[in-house]
Amino acid sequence: MAALPSLRNIGIIAHIDAGKTTLTERILFYTRKIHRLGEVHDGTAAMDFLPEEQERGITISSACTTCAWNDVVVNLIDTPGHVDFTIEVERSLRVLDGAVGVFCAVSGVEPQSETVWRQSERFGVPKLAFVNKMDRPGADFSAVLDALRARLHALPLPLNMPVGAADSFSGLIDLVRLERLDFDHATQGATVTRRVLTDAEQALAAPWRERMLETLADSDETFLDAYLAESFSLPDILAAIRRATLARRLTPVLAGSALRNIGVQPVLDAVADYLPSPLDIKPPLALDPESGECRPVPCDTQAPLLALVFKVLMDGGRKLAFLRLYAGTLREGDACRAVTRKENERVSRLYRLHADRREQLALASAGDIVAVIGLRHAHTGDTVSAPGEIRVLERITTYAPVISRALEPRNADEGKALDEALARFTTEDPTLTVDLDEGSGHRILSGMGELHLDVVLERMRREYAVAPRVGNPQVIRRETVARPGVADGLFERELGDQLHHGDLSLAVAPRERGAGNVIVFSPETENTALPRALRGAILQGVEDTLLSGPATGYPVQDVAVRITAVRRREGASTAPGFQMAAGLAVRQALEAARPLPLEPIMAVEISVPEDWLGSAIGLFGAHGGKVEALEERGGQKCVQGLAPLARLFGFSTELRSATQGRAGLMLRFARFDTA
Repeated sequence: MAALPSLRNIGIIAHIDAGKTTLTERILFYTRKIHRLGEVHDGTAAMDFLPEEQERGITISSACTTCAWNDVVVNLIDTPGHVDFTIEVERSLRVLDGAVGVFCAVSGVEPQSETVWRQSERFGVPKLAFVNKMDRPGADFSAVLDALRARLHALPLPLNMPVGAADSFSGLIDLVRLERLDFDHATQGATVTRRVLTDAEQALAAPWRERMLETLADSDETFLDAYLAESFSLPDILAAIRRATLARRLTPVLAGSALRNIGVQPVLDAVADYLPSPLDIKPPLALDPESGECRPVPCDTQAPLLALVFKVLMDGGRKLAFLRLYAGTLREGDACRAVTRKENERVSRLYRLHADRREQLALASAGDIVAVIGLRHAHTGDTVSAPGEIRVLERITTYAPVISRALEPRNADEGKALDEALARFTTEDPTLTVDLDEGSGHRILSGMGELHLDVVLERMRREYAVAPRVGNPQVIRRETVARPGVADGLFERELGDQLHHGDLSLAVAPRERGAGNVIVFSPETENTALPRALRGAILQGVEDTLLSGPATGYPVQDVAVRITAVRRREGASTAPGFQMAAGLAVRQALEAARPLPLEPIMAVEISVPEDWLGSAIGLFGAHGGKVEALEERGGQKCVQGLAPLARLFGFSTELRSATQGRAGLMLRFARFDTA
């Protein structure tokens, strides 16, 4: 096991096709984890082990591995770049201590780059940036730095700079040590030569070096004093970069070309030198459900076990749970508790992962990322603890699906296999949901996008030999209200031998888009000393009714519900009576408040050569799109806008046809809103 100061838990994050998996492949090669380079375009990358990933040339499922560099052990997760698989990024970032953002030197900061960067900021993850593909025509290192400032509000600190660009890209200048770095093509970049700068290189590097030192001095007060006194050394610079990186005051930036094996080792050096160990991060908070108190969880191997399940896979009928240990130790055979599920468990096997291969472990400690067999009740986001420990870690955010397809088995036997496959896939992926349409018998599969559902259907055919009839895609909608509404709810009925009575009044009102629902009791009802059971029943009745709006039957969102009066009858008022009365009142109030259907609105980004700009914008408008911005990026025009998902089915095919395949398209869910 690695000593905690020498452990790094990092992720590789970026937009699709920025080169994440290619960079990861080189990292594994130079750390001698693999002995032959695989390529994404050949379908031979070690981290893209699913057949669907190899065929499509994209990462679908986040993959974990462990390697070592200069006495530092690196737990590394390669994440997907496609927005349909954003849950893989979300749950990875939740358990990582640092990240490397990969950016294309031509395209710069792309839409999914912004998304994953914002996700990492929400979790407070310190980051490095790697400007990849410096060998591509149109590569512009300075433009990417400007985009980092403008679009990500990051403060970039270049630690090296490229020598040349596109065909003339030949190596790097290390701005920290003022050395030239060359990467030997004969050894696939494994041999790195450092030498003193020539006069010409010194002149090229001087302004970059000075800007680096000025930026560092502005970001670190300790270094500022040494900089002004002109009495700093190399260790002073390294220490200042690390302090500022850990505090997220700046982002170190490195350049290179992973495909051409240039610049990868400096990224590994920066991971070891500047990104945090588990001891450097802010301890997560754990909630004590009995006291309601949240307390930090220090990274202590001697403390009681506390771990988070961040991913679950089904492996031959057994559940493989991916854990991040925040405190304590875990051994094979240990008893533990799935706190969230209130179930006792026992660890039967403990593994360190390398993509789809496993290395059995006897022990894991605080700070580690491992996989476990034996946690039968574990789900993504659950807390696992030592027996008797009841604290709960914050759950992982899930995303509401926006698109669904109806699946119909061809016969009864296929129906059983279909249900088995769907049960497995929904267990593994929290963004997938399945509902049964009682009338037709169809299984309604919902997910984050067309590609998301296509991959599930492809895996179903490949792994289960199931090919159900598939209906056309349908969007998943929501409801809200356009104005305030009030209603009374009276329920009085004899059920069995008991009379159940409930009588209340409430009001509903619209809230801002994305504000969510809120349920409150007015001061008048608060002063009636309402018993806890009746209060809970009223809340339950309101919440249940908001799950199905009167206009479309879809969940209601962005409304405020205010309980204005509760009228009790001695000896007759019951919790079931008030639950039913609340449901009746909410439905009537929603109908009076003019319910509005909401549909998923997508943020759309189209990159296209200028010659095809008019065709792309015209087609976008014909599909209900509204252009919000137009900018130049990497020699192409970039159209940004919003469009309802229901109007975008088939748009990608039409766009490729209208632009002779020259346009790129990126869709990202923005919000539920009126079309």
